[in-house]
This record gives sequence, C-alpha cells and structure tokens, in this order.
Amino acid sequence: QVQLVESGGGLVQAGDSLRLSCVGSGRTFNIWNMGWFRQAPGKEREFVAGISWSSANTYYADSAKGRFTISGDNAKNTVYLQMTSLKTEDTAVYFCAAATSRVTGVYDYWGQGTQVTVSS
Repeated sequence: QVQLVESGGGLVQAGDSLRLSCVGSGRTFNIWNMGWFRQAPGKEREFVAGISWSSANTYYADSAKGRFTISGDNAKNTVYLQMTSLKTEDTAVYFCAAATSRVTGVYDYWGQGTQVTVSS
C-alpha cells in the first residue's frame, strides 16, 4: 500500500503562482511513476503532469506545458507541481497519483486532493 497526501492548494489570483506538494508513505519503493491530475466541477478528471521515478523524465498535458513544472525528490518521497501564470480555468481539485506497475503504468494509488481556486 502507498499513501499519498497533497498540500499547497489555495485561493490565488490569475497570473499568480502556486506550488503543490505530495508526500508518499508506505511501500514507496514500488513506485514507478508519479503524476498530478485535476478535476474541475462538472468535468472528468484529467492528466496534468507526470514524472518517472527512475529516469526523472517528465510528461505534460498541453494545458500545462510552459506553465507547470513537475519535479520529485526520491529521498523525501515527494513530488511537486510548480504552477505559474495561473488561469481561472486551472481551478480544480488537484490529485497526486502513483503508479506501481512498471508493465501497465496505471496510476493505482491516489491522494485525497487539494483545492486550487484561481480568481480573475
């Protein structure tokens, strides 16, 4: 089992920056990838960014490219999402997730989410 706890959400204005953190505990040695997802009201959960725990390769949704940066600290079992130039459409609950299968890459552990609200 892997437990994930997000923090860092809040209310900001458009154009501001915010950094989200996610700390993993438990069987973290099983983690292959970690990622950030978000879900806005009335919309489906969508992928935002991901990072390979072994290679540190990063992946981004088009909406995040150029504005968001995902990074990780293996020693602290922590993944970060630095968000800049925030827009009102970035308002959502942001979830941290971990993938423990090297074969499927499916994100099988999830945090409880942290609310990010961007006002105009």
